[in-house]
Amino acid sequence: MKSLFLLLSPRILSLKNTWRYSTGGSRKKIILMTLMGLSFWVLIFVLSGRILRYFQSVEVIGDLLAHHLLAMILLTFFSLLIFSNIIATLSNLYLSSDLELCHASPAPMDAVFLSRAFHTLVDSSWMVIVFGLPIMMAYAYVFHPGLGFYINLVHMGPALAIIAAGIGILFTMIMVSIFPAQRTRDIVMILMIVGGIILYLLFRLLRPERLVDPDAFFSMMQYVTALRSPDSPYLPTHWMTQVLWEGLSHSQEKGRFFEIALIWSSAGAIVFINIWVARGMYFLGFSKSQEAKRRRKGKGFLDLISRTVQRPLGPDLAAISDKEIRTFFRDNTQWSQLLLLGALAVVYLYNFSVLPLERSPIRLEFLQNEIAFLNMALAAFVLSAVSVRFIFPAVSSEGGAFWIIRSSPVSIKRFLWGKFLLYVFPMLFLAEVLIIITNLLLRVTPFMMILSSMTIFLAVFGIVSLALGFGALYPKFRYENISQVSTGYGGLMYMIFSAMFMAVIIVLEAGPVYILFMAGLKGKTVTALQWLFIVPSFVVVLLIQWIAIFKPMSMGIKALENYE
Repeated sequence: MKSLFLLLSPRILSLKNTWRYSTGGSRKKIILMTLMGLSFWVLIFVLSGRILRYFQSVEVIGDLLAHHLLAMILLTFFSLLIFSNIIATLSNLYLSSDLELCHASPAPMDAVFLSRAFHTLVDSSWMVIVFGLPIMMAYAYVFHPGLGFYINLVHMGPALAIIAAGIGILFTMIMVSIFPAQRTRDIVMILMIVGGIILYLLFRLLRPERLVDPDAFFSMMQYVTALRSPDSPYLPTHWMTQVLWEGLSHSQEKGRFFEIALIWSSAGAIVFINIWVARGMYFLGFSKSQEAKRRRKGKGFLDLISRTVQRPLGPDLAAISDKEIRTFFRDNTQWSQLLLLGALAVVYLYNFSVLPLERSPIRLEFLQNEIAFLNMALAAFVLSAVSVRFIFPAVSSEGGAFWIIRSSPVSIKRFLWGKFLLYVFPMLFLAEVLIIITNLLLRVTPFMMILSSMTIFLAVFGIVSLALGFGALYPKFRYENISQVSTGYGGLMYMIFSAMFMAVIIVLEAGPVYILFMAGLKGKTVTALQWLFIVPSFVVVLLIQWIAIFKPMSMGIKALENYE
């Protein structure tokens, strides 16, 4: 036990000293991030409260809908936790740079494993737990439960996180021990594919379409009965839902001690199972992960991509782009996330294909084009999320070799704009695929098709420029895992400014688009006074696009030139 506390102490001391020994600028960043997090917390709380208030206003089925929404939220959180733990386990238990020192120390194997498993649990769970709290507090605000609800929430939340972490760690240990180190790519691919299948199956167990489709049942009684029926009773999320809902609904039942015992016994069991399996598998898998052999399969594919990208660039940028491409595809934690990106795009498009637009009381032509217009903001958010993961760390990915760029004949300006050209074309392709296919599924007018395609086309340049600019303003050349670069202050600021950038564009275009669309729908002519409003609005949009492209890049260039 003493060895375990000693192995955990560096992380605890670093958190403790972050504030104590931070400078004035660092403290301002911490305070700003805290205030932004609280603002986002309040926003989630308000939106969740409004949804639950609306459910309460629906007679007969309102509480049933709120109950199923709680089950869906907990199941989603549980699935995200499993995903996150699988990814974090590879880094914390097998790829961290300090693992060799830990294994060389006199600390027993169980202590080393438990300390890294604890790090995995914390790294993977803190964000889901923190941002899940406002939703739970919204339930408490609307339903006014007793003290038991809060007590159960406090102790069952960590239990659920422990179960998810145990599943993720156990699955990763088994996969790493089966496959040799040379096939790490296959390991990651299987992890993603199997994880996606598990997530889909878990989500389908709830049959969420029942919440909004009472017409699928022969009678209201059958609809209510279906909503009352238990969902996936063998999942820990179901046990937690039942316990929390008892407090929210002021049920007369005297506690659900069986469900509480189930979730905590499962948490304890998964911990002991992981320790038992780790004694036989963990060090074997760690030893394989240290092997330096690598297959050369796929080299021709990389050569083809590099030659294609290098043609329009000069010899200096061609060398940088070649290094960037090869580094990306050789890093399993990088390229494997393209699978998740593909899954995200498929789910994104599928959601638009199943929208029940014909059942809406709003005129169909108006609703289709309104959704298409708002879809630009949603697509931009997806693009920003992709950019913060792949483009924001592009400068930091140079690592300790950044001094080579500084001492080379390549200027920082040419270096940064070269990265811009390398990333902007894949992002343009992704953006246009999302917008055009969703517009085809929505069957929008030609006007909306052209407008949304052109708007997102121009917005991509601003989104990519913001990502590179903020990545240059807040570089992190020392890291254990490239995915850690985007989780800091700079990544948060990029996401905020990217969201503000797209929100301003949507607001500026909303009025002119409404005037032009309604004029075309009703066959009317746009007046001269309306054109005086429309033209300046689009001019301001272009001006903002221009600022978003060049201002972040110039600030990033200046910051890198002054970097020491």
